[in-house]
This record gives sequence, C-alpha cells and structure tokens, in this order.
Amino acid sequence: MSERIPDFELSRQIHTVLVLHFVEGLKQSEIAKRLNLSTSKVNRLIAQGRKQGMVKIDVTSPFQRLADLENRLVGATALNGAMVTPTVSGNPNTTLQQVGRAAANMLLETIRDGDVIAITGGKAVSAVVENLSPERKIDVTVVPLTGGVQGKFYTDVNHLATQMAERLGGTPMLIHAPLFAESRNQRDMLKSMASTKEVFDLARRANVALVGVGSVEPRGSSYYDLNPVPEADRKMLVGMGVAAEFMAHLIGENGRLAEYELNSRLVALDPSELETCRTVIGIAAGEQKTRPIRAVLNGNFLDSLVLDEETVNAVLETMERSKHVA
Repeated sequence: MSERIPDFELSRQIHTVLVLHFVEGLKQSEIAKRLNLSTSKVNRLIAQGRKQGMVKIDVTSPFQRLADLENRLVGATALNGAMVTPTVSGNPNTTLQQVGRAAANMLLETIRDGDVIAITGGKAVSAVVENLSPERKIDVTVVPLTGGVQGKFYTDVNHLATQMAERLGGTPMLIHAPLFAESRNQRDMLKSMASTKEVFDLARRANVALVGVGSVEPRGSSYYDLNPVPEADRKMLVGMGVAAEFMAHLIGENGRLAEYELNSRLVALDPSELETCRTVIGIAAGEQKTRPIRAVLNGNFLDSLVLDEETVNAVLETMERSKHVA
C-alpha cells in the first residue's frame, strides 16, 4: 500500500492561516477577510493544523531563574504561590518599587467585584498602592487590619486604605483609633466601640489581605516609626528572640506571638484571625527581611509571598542551613 502523500495546497493554506493567527496575531475574522474564506473555514484549518502537529508552542522567559526560585520557595514552605522580582543592586528603594509593582499585579489578578481587601500599613504596602493601575473600576471595600499611627504616610493605614480604594474605584472603611492603647482595658474599650468593631468584623471576613513583613533589627526598621523605643530596648527585643513584626504584632522565630507586653495593647486583629481569608499576600524586600520572613513562614500566616531575588536566596540559604543542622 502506497504511503499517503499530504495535500500540498491544503498544507500551504493551513500554514498561511497559522502564521497569520499565531505569528501576526490576526483574529479569525480578519484572516477570513484577507484570504476570502469563511470564518468557519479558518476555524477548521486552525483545528487541522493543531491535529497535524503543525503548531508547536514554546513559552520561554528571560527570567526563568526567578520562576525557578519561586518554585523552590513554594516547595520548601506551606505557601501556595510566590513571586520573585530582580534585585536592583545598591538601590533598595528601586527594588522595593519593583516588588510593589509585582504585588500590585498579583492583587489585581486576585480580587473580584464585591471583595473586601484588608491591609496593614508599611513601606511595602505603600509601594503596592502607588503601583496599582487597574484597567477598570473594581467594586471592592478596603479596610485596615490595625489602628493607625500619625506622622508618616506609610504608617497611617487609613491613608493607605483610602488611596487604595480610590485607585481601584472602591470604598474605604476606616479605623478611627490609635494602634497602641495605654492599657489592655483601653484596648478592649476601643475595639468594642461600634465604629471600630464594624470595620474589624469586616476585616475578619476579608477575601484578600495584603500585609507587610516587618523587621525589628535595631537599625533600619520601620517598626520603630510605629513605636519609638530606646536603642537598648531594640537590642533587648532581638535578644529575647523577637524576629518579626506582622500586623503590628511582634513574632518570635518560631512564628508565635512574642510574650511582649505591647502585643496585649494593640488595637489590631490577631494574625490568627486571617485564617478564613481566601488569600493572604505578604510583601517584603531586602536581605534584612530574611529573619522576619522565616518567622512569618513558620507561623503559616501567608498564602503568597512577593519578594526580591537576593532576599529569596537568603531565605532559602538559611532554610538549607537549618535543615542540615537539624
């Protein structure tokens, strides 16, 4: 039996249609008009080309190394997803902005009309807000996870919630209470006020949370913009095993809340209250965040994490070292 010879004219026509569609990006209706074919004929030719193996899609990225790092981080932790951006050597502010843009895109891909977004303050969350640029208005409600601290734009979570809502086309609901109460009784009183309780109840039911991961190292930590304390007290915190600030709470290396008196006076949700949230996105940039990230990961507080290349390499390296020590 002789081997069947492919129909040259048909193959040529299929090839032409495939090039116009997949290479030049023409719609099927545009191809039909150019080649004087019906749209259904163009559709059949594309289907035939796929069936005959004439379409081979090879998706590559110049940043494959970053995708590999994302997979390694997810594989080594309880995270469901990660996004890693390049680190701009010697320019931490530019690196933070890149991380902010990546997190802004992740947020836009995650939220839906009708969602409640709960946020913390912080430089990283501020960078996300600055880089939000939706293509349409999204009907969301934005609420704070903590009380506010006046003084700097990134410590005022109400300011950030208002900005985020404006950029997305949504509605903000604000907490008119300070972050730190003077006593536990005052904290309980502030949290029980109708206006505060309403917002915190909404935050507990948030669909998406956007949270920074803070450092408590004596130098360079924005936590001390929230809570100015003497240098000796800062060193004491590190010495007693405090590794991170998360939702304004001080967290130990094991991921548990530190036994620190100030934690009991916070007008803020407890990190455990995000358990029912559909997606909790963490943002961090800079190698000084390595220890805080490890602590927050140990606490299983996050679903996704956005960070830069140098930081994720440092996190993975410390995880490998601790595994070998164990």
